[in-house]
Amino acid sequence: MTESILVERDGAIATVVLNRPEKLNALTKPMWARLGDVFLEISADDTIRCVVIRGAGEKAFAPGNDIGEFENERSNVEQARAYGKVMARTIAAIGGCPHPVVARIHGICVGGGLEIAGLADIRICGESSRFGVPINRLGLVMAYSEIEALIGLAGESVALEILLEGRVFDAREALAKGLVTRVVPDADVARESDETARRIADGAPLVARWHKKFARRLREARPLTAEEYDEGFACYGTEDFRIGYRAFLDKAKPDFKGR
Repeated sequence: MTESILVERDGAIATVVLNRPEKLNALTKPMWARLGDVFLEISADDTIRCVVIRGAGEKAFAPGNDIGEFENERSNVEQARAYGKVMARTIAAIGGCPHPVVARIHGICVGGGLEIAGLADIRICGESSRFGVPINRLGLVMAYSEIEALIGLAGESVALEILLEGRVFDAREALAKGLVTRVVPDADVARESDETARRIADGAPLVARWHKKFARRLREARPLTAEEYDEGFACYGTEDFRIGYRAFLDKAKPDFKGR
C-alpha cells in the first residue's frame, strides 16, 4: 500500500509530501495523524535544518479533507470531536516545529490544505494557484485550533472575510492577504522552493531556530522575562558564531555545525 505521507531527505533538508495525487491529495483522518507523527519526529531531529512540505504532483497542494470520508468519520458531534483532536495535534506539531518550514504550493490549496500551508514560515506558490476556505457551503465550522492559525497568518478581518464569503481566489489576492510569501510562474515553483530551502539550510541552524522561537514568543502579550531577554545574546557563545564571523572576515563560505 502506498504511503499517504512521504518523507524525503536531501542532506539537511527534509521534504514532507502529501501523497494522494489520485484525490488531489485530499486529506483523511489517517493522513492527519501520520502528518502529526512525522512533524514530531522531524522536530526531534537536529540534523534537519529546513523542512519543505508539498503535495504530490502539480495539480494541488491539497483541497482540504476528503468529503467522502465524512459519512464514516465526521457524521456526528462525537466523531467530529475525535477527528478534531487528531487535527489539533497535527496543527500543533507543524506550528511548533523548531526548524524553518517552507510550503511549496502548486495548484489548489483550500480548506485543510490552506490550514497546513499557512503553518509554514515561508509559502511559495505558482501564479495559477487557488486559495480559500469554502466550508460555509458544507455547514461546518473551523475549530478553534484551526481558525487560530488562520487569524495568526492573515489577521481577524481577513480570516473572517475568507470564512464568511467562502470564495476561492487567485494567487495575487492570496499574496495581498498575506496568505503566501511569494508568487512565481508555475514552472518555477519547485526551483524557487528548493533554492529557498537551500539558503535556509546553508545558514546557521541555531540562529534559525532562535528566530522562530523569538517570533512565536513575541505573539504573546505577557512581557519578556530577564532570562528570555538574555537568550537573545546566547548566540555569541556558540561555535557557529565563531565560524560565521571568521568566515565573513576570510571571505569564505561558513560551514556551520549547529552548536
